[in-house]
Amino acid sequence: MKLLYAQPSPFARKVRVLAFELGLHEQLELTSVAVLPTDENIEVTAHNPLGKIPVLLTNDGEALYDSRVICAYLQQLVSGSSPVTSTAHWQQQTLIAMADGVMEATLSIRYEQAIRPAGKQWPAWTDGQLEKIKRALLVLDSSKALSQPEVTAAQVGIGCALGYLDFRLPDLGWRNQFAALAAFYADFSQRPSMLATLPA
Repeated sequence: MKLLYAQPSPFARKVRVLAFELGLHEQLELTSVAVLPTDENIEVTAHNPLGKIPVLLTNDGEALYDSRVICAYLQQLVSGSSPVTSTAHWQQQTLIAMADGVMEATLSIRYEQAIRPAGKQWPAWTDGQLEKIKRALLVLDSSKALSQPEVTAAQVGIGCALGYLDFRLPDLGWRNQFAALAAFYADFSQRPSMLATLPA
């Protein structure tokens, strides 16, 4: 397994500490990477469109993130008792983390534009967050999770992320670039659960 990380990152440290505690640290190939919110690191975004670390590349070739998902995966490796060991499960968890990342980036833009005084706003920060969102939407647009017949946590996360984009960044125009997401959201946004919980 390969872990993309940065030494100062508390999230990467959490994964590394747990790996030590579980006796898996010698199975982790550590690859130090630099990430900045304003500059894309292609080595990271090739595996995590949000450009965040840590990212775990499993022996099966899957890329898992964020630290919560990686820690759950490592614990499952050691216990071997979890009934949820399929690749599909870990892909689902990673999609949930990606949807959370879209919401976090959207919220970050909202704070930057609505709370920070105009003279102190940092356009490069906003641009960096927008790029994270666009990279994630590109991946989500081709996700098989959109067409699963039963509602999943990944679909809920994706639906809420798209709804939050509409709420906070209504001029983004994401539907023009991501047709599959637009079609998914047109239906999903009409579910009673979504209509009963609209942001205001």
